[in-house]
Amino acid sequence: MKPQDIIKEKSSLWVFGYGSLVWKPDFTYKRSKIGYIKGYKRRFWHGDDFYRGDKEKPGRVATLVADREASTWGVAYEVTDSQIEESLQYLNMRETVLGGYVTEMVEFIPKEKGQGPLLALVYIATSDNPIYLGPASDKEIAAQIATCSGNTGHNIEYLLRLAEFMRLCCPEVEDEHLFSIEAALLNIFREGGGIKPPDQKSLLLGAI
Repeated sequence: MKPQDIIKEKSSLWVFGYGSLVWKPDFTYKRSKIGYIKGYKRRFWHGDDFYRGDKEKPGRVATLVADREASTWGVAYEVTDSQIEESLQYLNMRETVLGGYVTEMVEFIPKEKGQGPLLALVYIATSDNPIYLGPASDKEIAAQIATCSGNTGHNIEYLLRLAEFMRLCCPEVEDEHLFSIEAALLNIFREGGGIKPPDQKSLLLGAI
């Protein structure tokens, strides 16, 4: 699906984020809604050799994997009129060119009661991508995240900010995959092993 096909005859478009987009959209939007999509589970199976890693040590970032029983929580952003083309050009570079993601249209269900489902654009990295890393144990993923950083910061920040978003905005949701990796990461630091954790406060509050 090409951006120009998405924006034809549209005055409004919703974009669903489930990774870094939940805290750092970096494009102009009219409003946002917290909610979820069905049929996908979030997994740290995609490689990142630009933002949170490099060519030698790619980081681990989230993608979506089809699963009929699953749902994934995040944020949908509404962009309107001239914002549509601007945001899609920005996201195409951020997510597709540099990130290796492709686009899909999905049904987004807002958390707020009384709100009907919306059609939203989402970016998904699939297994045919050259930097796709695939499944690994929580410990293996955590160990990789603990030692990787890229142009926008440490891979740890990506994980912690996503976990923080879920606890603050979706406290009733138990994201086992996300929280298990977070727990494994914190355990690495507790056990030492020569790895010192970056200052968490600076990770979460510092500019990225």
